Amino acid sequence: MNKRIVIDPITRIEGHLRVEVEVDASNVIQKAWVSSTLWRGIEVIVKNRSPLDVGLMVQRICGVCTYSHYRCSTEAIENALGLNIPINAQYIRSLMMTALHLHDHIIHFYHLHGLDWIDIISALSADPAKAAQVAMKYSDTPILCGEGDLRQVQKRIKGLTDTGKLGPFANGYWGNKTYKFSPEQNLIALSHYLKALEVQRVAAQMLAIFGGKSPHPQSIVVGGITSVRDILSPARLQEWKQKLDEVGHFIENAYYPDLLMVADAFKNEPSVLGGLNIKNFLCTDEFLLSKGKYLFTQGVVKNGDLSKVFDLNPDDIREDVTHSWYSADAPQHPYEGTTIPEYTGFIERETLNGKLPTLNEDGKYSWIKSPRYQGEAFEVGPLATLVVNYARGNELIVQEVDTFLSKAGLPMSALLTTLGRTVARMLETVINLRESEKTFNALVSNIEVDESTYIEPFIDPTKIYEGYKMIEAPRGMLSHWIRIKDGKVENYQAVVPTTWNAGPTDENGRIGPYEASLIGIKLEDPSKPLEVLRIIHSFDPCMSCSVHVMDYNKQSLGAFKVNTAI
Repeated sequence: MNKRIVIDPITRIEGHLRVEVEVDASNVIQKAWVSSTLWRGIEVIVKNRSPLDVGLMVQRICGVCTYSHYRCSTEAIENALGLNIPINAQYIRSLMMTALHLHDHIIHFYHLHGLDWIDIISALSADPAKAAQVAMKYSDTPILCGEGDLRQVQKRIKGLTDTGKLGPFANGYWGNKTYKFSPEQNLIALSHYLKALEVQRVAAQMLAIFGGKSPHPQSIVVGGITSVRDILSPARLQEWKQKLDEVGHFIENAYYPDLLMVADAFKNEPSVLGGLNIKNFLCTDEFLLSKGKYLFTQGVVKNGDLSKVFDLNPDDIREDVTHSWYSADAPQHPYEGTTIPEYTGFIERETLNGKLPTLNEDGKYSWIKSPRYQGEAFEVGPLATLVVNYARGNELIVQEVDTFLSKAGLPMSALLTTLGRTVARMLETVINLRESEKTFNALVSNIEVDESTYIEPFIDPTKIYEGYKMIEAPRGMLSHWIRIKDGKVENYQAVVPTTWNAGPTDENGRIGPYEASLIGIKLEDPSKPLEVLRIIHSFDPCMSCSVHVMDYNKQSLGAFKVNTAI
């Protein structure tokens, strides 16, 4: 008889995520359901407001990639109004996106996903001298991997364990047999985990140089940017470049080698070589290198067939709510999208941990909608970006992917796995890092002859405008859609990366990438489902992006009681 396992909440993500799976007698996952159970109200809040204010509001959709929503919204409005902003503003926006991606991907691997690979307790038994030698296998110039450095890291963690409290490392599934690092490899990765806490701060400062602050930058307006004095200051430009070099040093000498180490240790772990059962991929243009030229270009790959790439058609996007806590008669294009709540609750039943409220998979069970492209589920994110651009024959991407696979001794098929998804995020970071100097130099060259950064927008209150924008946020393809009437927002929809990946079953019974990724995975220990966390974390979930709903009539949608005495 199948057993039901409830993991709620999934931690080390942005927002609130619940996963339920059914395993058979061999502990192989037969069914999976993913639900986001909390929401916020941005799409409705912006209605009847000035389009010029929307960007500052919608960046509150997320507390991590605030800039992604800020920029995407602003450019959707510019698209609606037919504005072609100055190239200097486009370059600055691209450099800010570079800073955000570097920041987000470093945090993701080390602080959100890293403990799915690193066994903290195992690192305590490592030999620091031996670990220093192991580090040289993956990099000629490893960071903080001298014997003395590693001994200090070990001492810091031992100080926590000796108190009986592991602090941020408490309640881990330490000792799970699907951890494959040696004690020395665990110590190396742990050293970089701690260093990454410092490096991510520098990446955030990069964004703040042109954005005013991070998170929630303030320098973008409909029509261009406001950080004019910063881009005309050689000192500020040089500061940005110096911080890029500092962050880049860590990426090249810690992040990249650590993924080689992951590939080396986990390349035979079955659960890591699974985790991808939907082989449809979408991405859009991102990272402006020069006028009209992007580092990554848009496209569609279907069924894992890299011999064909189709152009992305925005008209073919629909959002389905058959199993989402919303009401709609049929799948809707974002321009016509509605946000009408229809909460139906949970069903109590037996689980591995006793009788619990569980998701009603036959009805509605998530606040996430289910985006579909031409009726099919698609994965978005760094893996999708690399797959599409590899299939397009983008020479830079082909070279970087092939080089890594060669160094790691992996076949091309390893890219379409949980391991590949995690590697792809690192490779996207490395490629972006190395190519961002082209954007920087293009900006410097252009401001010598053209200092324009803004054109004034005009909204005719007698006209109806529609516009959208698609960008590559750190977690994948993000799009914002707006209709303007009487000079105000009449309708607004955001179709975000995690919505694409985490949406529930659609009207045709098709499941999304999160749920599909778990099917067929064997759990080593159902009471410690590390494999589920590792697979889901590889997508870098952002639930607060994917659920933003409120009842405009102020009716109660649900109540949550928190026991603060715990």
